[in-house]
Amino acid sequence: MPTLGKKHQGGSVSWTTTIFMAIFHVLAVAALFFFSWKALAAAIALYVIAINIGIGMCYHRLLTHRGYKVPRWLEHALAVCGTLALEGGPIFWVGTHRVHHQNSDHAGDPHSPTEGTFWAHMGWIMSGESLHSSTAILTRYAPDLSRDRFYVWLSKYHWIPLTTVGFLLLGWGLLSGGWYMGVSMVLWGIFLRVTLGLHATWLVNSATHLWGSRRFETRDESRNNWWVALLTGGEGWHNNHHAHPVSARHGLRWYEFDPNFYGIWLLKKVGLAREIKVAAWDPSNPRPAGTA
Repeated sequence: MPTLGKKHQGGSVSWTTTIFMAIFHVLAVAALFFFSWKALAAAIALYVIAINIGIGMCYHRLLTHRGYKVPRWLEHALAVCGTLALEGGPIFWVGTHRVHHQNSDHAGDPHSPTEGTFWAHMGWIMSGESLHSSTAILTRYAPDLSRDRFYVWLSKYHWIPLTTVGFLLLGWGLLSGGWYMGVSMVLWGIFLRVTLGLHATWLVNSATHLWGSRRFETRDESRNNWWVALLTGGEGWHNNHHAHPVSARHGLRWYEFDPNFYGIWLLKKVGLAREIKVAAWDPSNPRPAGTA
């Protein structure tokens, strides 16, 4: 596994990833000087598609933990949405997250705050060998995905959907408002939106292992953090999740806002999701997740 904790990296830096991160952050700031309402709307829509649907509903709750099932064509389509977050292909993401659950806040955790807050937030992704496109090393941790030729292809070429969307935004902007609108659409819909989405996801790695409440006595430092949940569509109810990792629902109380689960519920209502696993509601009597 490429990211097995800070000490395993030996202080090395993944320059390709680091340079790309720097470029995205610089252009995210530049987006503030090219504001348009159309670009803002595109950024919000793409944020929901990438972070809520792609990462939360698909990469995390569907592919990593198999908290519910959907038809294979829909699973593949949702995975494409996940690539729009620029968090790597599905095999990389799923493999890394499964290792996190296996070693959470212990030796071998890819991104634990016990090795530093910055490390947990983004330092880990900029260190060591960048293997976002690799499948061989990650097969051990995501064998189910590695047997699917589509996921192998998507993991290798995960940058294609985002690049395609970028060109579509540029063309839409140029046709509807000239060069200024074209630049605005790309800066907001790609660079600013991706950068904010990355930090929102990284906050689940860092903030929800540092600040918040602990309903369940798990073997790690996972915590429920309401403001991270707002930014990520419910992923911030992290202590609930670590106590019941297979559960497709992370918000276990009515006040724990969990839009990603509402999306799964909606898929069930239209006949596209089945065997949805839902955790126990009573924290004093935890039990394995049942099926909704």
